[in-house]
Amino acid sequence: MDLDMIRSQINQLDEELVALLEKRMELVDQVTAYKRATGKPVLDASREQAVLDRVGSLVENPAYRSAIVATFSDIMARSRAYQAEKLADYE
Repeated sequence: MDLDMIRSQINQLDEELVALLEKRMELVDQVTAYKRATGKPVLDASREQAVLDRVGSLVENPAYRSAIVATFSDIMARSRAYQAEKLADYE
């Protein structure tokens, strides 16, 4: 397999990931609305740890586990920042 073919496959996966991340953010909007309505804080550390534990358990290749879990940790950090920004808009 040549580099251009590998990069083409990565580009395809990136397109799929973007679509999935947008769907995830739509759900984050719903979570934000719920937290606004109930006064819950943005950070739920136990929920985040449960997500990271679950994600780690889903990774089949142990060599990828730490990188994938770190990626999800980053996704959740960005999600928290987005939620905080949206909640601040309502203050």
